[in-house]
Amino acid sequence: MNRLTQPLSIINLGFLLAIIGTGLFSLKSIFIKLAYAEGLNTDSVLMLRMAIALPIYLGVLYWLAQKQPLPQNLSQKWLKITFLGFIGYYLSSWFDLKGLEMISAQLERLTLFTYPIMVALLGALFFKTPLTRKIVISLFITYLGLWIVFYKELSLTGENVPLGTLLVALAALSFSFYVLFGKQEIKAMGSIWFTGLAMSVSSLFVLIHFAVFNDYSSLEVSNMAWLWLILLAIFSTVIPSFMISEAIHRIGPTQTGIIGSLGPIMTMGLAIWILSEPFTIWHAAGMVFVIGGVSLLSYKKN
Repeated sequence: MNRLTQPLSIINLGFLLAIIGTGLFSLKSIFIKLAYAEGLNTDSVLMLRMAIALPIYLGVLYWLAQKQPLPQNLSQKWLKITFLGFIGYYLSSWFDLKGLEMISAQLERLTLFTYPIMVALLGALFFKTPLTRKIVISLFITYLGLWIVFYKELSLTGENVPLGTLLVALAALSFSFYVLFGKQEIKAMGSIWFTGLAMSVSSLFVLIHFAVFNDYSSLEVSNMAWLWLILLAIFSTVIPSFMISEAIHRIGPTQTGIIGSLGPIMTMGLAIWILSEPFTIWHAAGMVFVIGGVSLLSYKKN
């Protein structure tokens, strides 16, 4: 059954999941910045976020195992799932949160949003996908917009902007590998199984990282920080991770990606409102270019 013959309610549910998931993911940068303001750093926020999320993912996997059989050939897929969990959510999240210590939530969100361009370039590199004129034009428009915001941030934020932007760009690159190599597994085992397994593996990597490089006894968390961490873990990690995966399953990555274009707009609006970050005509221009470039990549003629 192709997408045009699916019941309208199924398609509508896919769009609804994509919109809500995008909105919840947009809050992520805001919650992290608020946690930083309470004295926490990258490692502590990442560890506590995944420590809260891990029992939920394990609970979902246990519930799923009671309802249906395990995915076929799961024992043969553990190495790939482990790799995808490592690079897609542990490594990418660490780069992202470390970069967010140095740059604004607006620049972070726009930089992270360029991952579909990276997916297209990696597809051309690893799978010989044609590098079309549309991809090249999208690449130029997107990174022109990112450069505009980056250049403006240099005068507003300071000397850490280049390093912070580079780290978030590495986060986008890591996530691009996850998207590119995870599509087949999502299709084979279903979005809930794959998301639960990959996120559980990444949570374990995060906990090991903190144990190796940090001291649990020196960790101090205020009541307000716990509030931001719980909101971050549940409403900007667990819930949207399942929503977006299921949206991709129902309406496809292209339509989900187009709806995801709302994400930077939401994050920038929240950053201006809640964090009081500056917003200039250069931020607006950069946002238009970045969203326009990525949307052009996602656009397909009927």
